Amino acid sequence: MVLTEQKRNYLEKLSTKEGVISALAFDQRGALKRLMAQYQDTEPTVAQMEELKVLVAEELTPFASSMLLDPEYGLPATKVLDAEAGLLLAYEKTGYDTSSTKRLPDCLNLWSAKRIKEQGADAVKFLLYYDVDSADELNQEKQAYIERIGSECAAEEIPFFLEILAYDETIADAGSVEYAKVKPRKVIEAMKVFSDPRFNIDVLKVEVPVNVKYVEGFGDGEIVHSPIRIFYALGP
Repeated sequence: MVLTEQKRNYLEKLSTKEGVISALAFDQRGALKRLMAQYQDTEPTVAQMEELKVLVAEELTPFASSMLLDPEYGLPATKVLDAEAGLLLAYEKTGYDTSSTKRLPDCLNLWSAKRIKEQGADAVKFLLYYDVDSADELNQEKQAYIERIGSECAAEEIPFFLEILAYDETIADAGSVEYAKVKPRKVIEAMKVFSDPRFNIDVLKVEVPVNVKYVEGFGDGEIVHSPIRIFYALGP
């Protein structure tokens, strides 16, 4: 990864003076619409989605170094960010095809890294579902997809943030004890894959590699992990 002066400037805009990225993430679309629908009789409108994102941006960006939004409902909110706050825009379509376990990545049709940059974004964010134990052909397809986005971002000299959500094709319930047992390896191995410079990723946005409710002292069910083992697994 080559950190150009322009990329460095973007990253500084996204960070606190201490160099910490304390971003407010509000690029939810499908999940947000479902949540809003629980509290009204009609399906949430585009205007309602946009209004909520504007309100959140106005109230909370004075306390965040940056905000992650989506181009579908979040563009009005980009106009009301705190003057000191940076902006990340999501490049992926929301959700995934539930009829398949492949969870193939898909970019928003009318967007590109160039267009995201033209909207004033300081970084491009993409979410990828990844199972390190999937068939090699499937994972190669996903890797090639990320390579293309990375090349786009490199050409535009805009930081590329990759958010990895690990999963297991054979386990439907991500909250189950079965998945809790394999999650640490899934997350860590995916991080290793996408740390390769060939992807031109500037920041990996990764999940906590354990399900806390199965950690000793934090849940009341079956114990899968102990805090000491987690410390040594994640330590240097």
